[in-house]
Amino acid sequence: LLNYTETRPQVTVYFQNQASDEQMFKLRDTLVGSGKTISTKYISKSDAFNTYKEMNKDNPLLLEMVSADILPASLEIYAKKPTYLSEIADFVKKQPGVDEVYFQKDIVKRLLSLTTTLRQTTITLFGFLLVMSVVVLTTTTLFKVALKKDEIELLNLLGASSWHIRKPFLKESLFFGFTAATTSYLIILGTLLYMQPFLTSYLRGIPTITIAIDPLSFVVWPLSLPFMAVTYALTLLFGAGIAFIATLLATQKYLD
Repeated sequence: LLNYTETRPQVTVYFQNQASDEQMFKLRDTLVGSGKTISTKYISKSDAFNTYKEMNKDNPLLLEMVSADILPASLEIYAKKPTYLSEIADFVKKQPGVDEVYFQKDIVKRLLSLTTTLRQTTITLFGFLLVMSVVVLTTTTLFKVALKKDEIELLNLLGASSWHIRKPFLKESLFFGFTAATTSYLIILGTLLYMQPFLTSYLRGIPTITIAIDPLSFVVWPLSLPFMAVTYALTLLFGAGIAFIATLLATQKYLD
């Protein structure tokens, strides 16, 4: 959703009345060929006039004052990255037939600052929770290992493998990891389902967003069952990974 939000700002190019179709389409093709745009939308004079009529259909006076010849043709440009917008705006300003370039630089700058802050905050919070999960699970396992120190030493003397000694602690850690992962997933899922009406209303207008993991593709928004299932599976794998690391750290002292 953040990536989608970042691609919504656009550069709008208004052409001079005497600009030829060749000039306008050449500029469009150049931008498409640059590899920096997601899409471009050409709006002819007649298209602009139809939009104007629709917006002012209840005001006949305004309709009488404007004709299709007065309104300029334009080109809406959506960039793959918001950092490309300024570069694209500077480029099109120098092209023949261009009358005006509309680019809200300050708004884009604030949007970039906001999305960057959100990403950094999310990564920091995720890292903190990850470390805390490992520490808590390691400490819990360490206490259990300490209580069975004599048993572990005896198994070592009998030639038991490290894997054999770790296995019961790993099973218990995996149980805790899976339980924690399932609980957290259900809480998040319940929150999303509860907020579904609000999110649907607030994010109205956002098209279907997909994520591709070759050879599969999942619909991220609107929320879909396959994506939720994959997310749950990844959550379980993440919980198992934390449990495995915690068990290794907790038992290493007694197996050296």
